Amino acid sequence: MATDRRRDVPLFPLGTVMFPGSRLPLRIFEPRYLAMLRDCLRDGTDFGVCLIQEGKEVGSPAMPADMGCLASIIEWDMPEPDLYHVMTAGTERFRLLTTRVQDDGLLRGDVVTLVPETSVPVPESHSLCVRVLQQLIERVGDAWFPPPHRFEDASWVSYRLAEVLPFDALEKQRMLVANDPLARLDRALHLIRRG
Repeated sequence: MATDRRRDVPLFPLGTVMFPGSRLPLRIFEPRYLAMLRDCLRDGTDFGVCLIQEGKEVGSPAMPADMGCLASIIEWDMPEPDLYHVMTAGTERFRLLTTRVQDDGLLRGDVVTLVPETSVPVPESHSLCVRVLQQLIERVGDAWFPPPHRFEDASWVSYRLAEVLPFDALEKQRMLVANDPLARLDRALHLIRRG
């Protein structure tokens, strides 16, 4: 499952889960994250987004979950000094091996990126998942779900549903960790039918 790519990345623990292919807007104002963002913009690098297991988004470094998603900066704006509005895109899942805290309070992690899932077709039994996602995309537009839309790909469909359906954060984390897109689709279908 893991590639041989170990990396040292800055970490941004949040109260939300990021998935490969998702968009996540961020408002950055804490000095440690301002410095992280400036470094990422200067060097063209990404950072890791992890669900907080213990602690808070602001203040002392939070304890992150052991799996997260790399975030690439695709747009940014600085409407006032020391405030960035950033749009990020999820790229690869990673497993967190070790963490350390820098002097400025920024959490860094030694991570291993995971091999992207093999494309598996959406089974006919899960066509309702595709229809619900198509309707959502028609309502909110391509800004949140940029093309190409891969409605035939169980991994892409299951990640998109995991990010938008009303799962709690721990369930979203379980869906990020799962290596089976059909299992994610099963969970999404159960929630859709129940709702």
